[in-house]
Amino acid sequence: MDNKTALNRRQFLATAAIAGTGALVAGGTTLSSCAGGSADSKNPAKTPIPRLKAWRIPNLPDKAANGRELKIGLVGCGGQGTGDLINAVRSGDGIKVVALGDVLKDRLDNTRVQLKKETGQELPDSNCFVGLDAYRKVIDMVDVALLVTPPVYRPVHYEYAVKAGKHVFMEKPICVDVAGYNKLIANAKIADTKKLCACTGTQRRHKRSYVEAFKLIADGIIGEITGGAVYWNQSKLWDRKPEKETAEWMIRDWVNWTWLSGDHIVEQHVHNLDVFNWFSGLKPVAGTAFGARQRRVTGDQYDMFSVDIEYETGIHVHSMCRQINGCTDNVSEFVQGTLGSWSSRKGENKQEIKDLKGNVIWAYDDEKAKKEFTVHDPYRLEFVDLFSAVRENKPFNETVDTANSSLLAVLGRESAYTGQRLTMDELKSKTMDLLEHPALKALKDESIDVRNAKIDFKQFPIPVPGRN
Repeated sequence: MDNKTALNRRQFLATAAIAGTGALVAGGTTLSSCAGGSADSKNPAKTPIPRLKAWRIPNLPDKAANGRELKIGLVGCGGQGTGDLINAVRSGDGIKVVALGDVLKDRLDNTRVQLKKETGQELPDSNCFVGLDAYRKVIDMVDVALLVTPPVYRPVHYEYAVKAGKHVFMEKPICVDVAGYNKLIANAKIADTKKLCACTGTQRRHKRSYVEAFKLIADGIIGEITGGAVYWNQSKLWDRKPEKETAEWMIRDWVNWTWLSGDHIVEQHVHNLDVFNWFSGLKPVAGTAFGARQRRVTGDQYDMFSVDIEYETGIHVHSMCRQINGCTDNVSEFVQGTLGSWSSRKGENKQEIKDLKGNVIWAYDDEKAKKEFTVHDPYRLEFVDLFSAVRENKPFNETVDTANSSLLAVLGRESAYTGQRLTMDELKSKTMDLLEHPALKALKDESIDVRNAKIDFKQFPIPVPGRN
């Protein structure tokens, strides 16, 4: 993707109705306000939910813990990767960028310019690598690798990083198919034995408002979870007609191709699905979905999805996502419990918890947070969490949780593409590897120049439910 468009996308993420993740405030401060009395008085029967109390709660100050210099490098120099790199440098002292890699030189050059402009750090040509094998060269040079290429490559790059004994930041989603999921799970176990940290770009888990709400839900303020709904409805991202049938053009247009992005239900809506998985602590077991394509002019993806997700306790959750101009936007989550409900519909810092009568019994106190903290951007706070864990040698690995959320999104995609109800067990039994598509054989050679690699776009038909 071109950097200008991608940075605009990051601006949308930062200003959408829900654009961040949660982070626990330092010292156990509660950034909340109660309407009409205390939460206890409104919910006298509340009891903690053990499975939620077991989740890791990050302690996030404004800056990462001091310690040894950390050498970092970026693999994937698009707008998202460039923004992540700058946030990483700004998250603490002693964060040094030592390597960059991408398959396209113009992207890499732009990141070098932005890095110098925003942080003052410069890199020599010898530390900048172009090609499908650039990830190896970057990972070999760093303490922490930032993996921000199109997500189909995330499991491959993570595997190499784990073997090399490196900590990682991986942008979500971290897999787009079953093969990638299996690779992630296997390597996450190895990473744990090596005490390697991994942060996975689900920034809502590093946003103060989300974590404050989560802590209350874990304490039982809304009771046992009985259902919910998650949304990511927005205007389309970039969408342009094909100029040439090459790997380069596909990669520049990656957000519209399922093999590269997983479709937008995986690439983008995974955020909201992850929030429900996190807040409920429940496992999804099946899904029935439908989707449609009405406005896209390139790629093989859908414009919209609607999924009925079944969880292990028998509850249902409605998942909805859309990328179409001129429609109502809604990026939020809603969780219903036996004693009340939580919603982020009013905005990331205006979250509310209500009792069963609709009375607001908790609201996030954004003004109090502004007085107690300087940094509120979850895109930076996730690096504060990661680098603190690395320097303090503390366990921190989000790979399994985000892999499970990514696979749930894949479940919704595949159900919509086929028109069939699909269980998680059925999905996991499939030999689904999008990198094994017959049209992509040339890309198995990491020395190939993607600018000249021909790809037959006709081999990527738009899925038709009931036929696939």
